[in-house]
Amino acid sequence: MNDVIALEIVNKIFESVFDKSNSYSLDLLLEKFAFDVKLPKQVNDSTTNEITWADSVNNGRFITNNNMIKKDEVEGWMLPKREINNLQELINIWNTINYTTTERVYDSINVIKSDTIYRCENVYRCSSCSDSKNIVYCDSCGTSEYILASQRSSGCNFCIRTDDSKDCSNSYNVICSNKVSNCLFIQDCFDLHECMFCSHIESKRFCIANMQFDEDEYYEIKKIIIEWILNS
Repeated sequence: MNDVIALEIVNKIFESVFDKSNSYSLDLLLEKFAFDVKLPKQVNDSTTNEITWADSVNNGRFITNNNMIKKDEVEGWMLPKREINNLQELINIWNTINYTTTERVYDSINVIKSDTIYRCENVYRCSSCSDSKNIVYCDSCGTSEYILASQRSSGCNFCIRTDDSKDCSNSYNVICSNKVSNCLFIQDCFDLHECMFCSHIESKRFCIANMQFDEDEYYEIKKIIIEWILNS
C-alpha cells in the first residue's frame, strides 16, 4: 500500500458513486471528505524516533508494534526487582516501560499509516477497522470494501461518508441508515434506491427531499447535485 494505490482505490469509489474520476489529492480528500473522521495521528517512536501512527496520543510516549515485539524477543520487558522508597520512584520506573503501542495491525496485508486493524487488505490511514478491503480514511468500519471517509459502518461497498450505517452501496453522505444504494445525502432511512436529501422514509425510489419524482426528472437533478458536491 502507498499513496498511488490509495488514489487508485479512491478513483474506483468516485467512479461508482459519482460516475466521475477523482481529481483530488489525498490531502484534499482528507480536508473535503474526512475532516471529521477520527484517524490515527502521526507521532514518533520514543525508542527509535521513527515516524509512526497512533489511535491514542494521550500518553506521549510511543513504540511501534514491531519494535515492541523485537524488544520482547531480544531482552524482554521484565525488570529486576529493586527497592522502592516512594511513589515518585515507582512512577519513574513505570515510565521506563510505559509506551503506547502504535500501528497495531493483525492478520492484515498492505496497511500503512493505520492503527488497530484486523484481517484487512489495502488500508490507508484508518482506525479500528476489521474484515475490510480497499479502505481510505475510515474509522470503526467492518466487512466493507471500497469505502472512503466512513465511520462506524458495516457491510458497505463503494461509499463515501457513510456513518453509523449498514449494507449501503454506491452512495454518498449516508447517516444512520440501512440498505441504501445509489443515494446522496440520506439520514435515518431504510431500503432506498436512487434517492437524495431524504430522511426518515423507507422503501422508496427516485425521491428528492422526501418528494416523489419521475425517473427522468430525478436523474437530471442528480447530475446537478454531483457537480455541486465535486466543485463546491
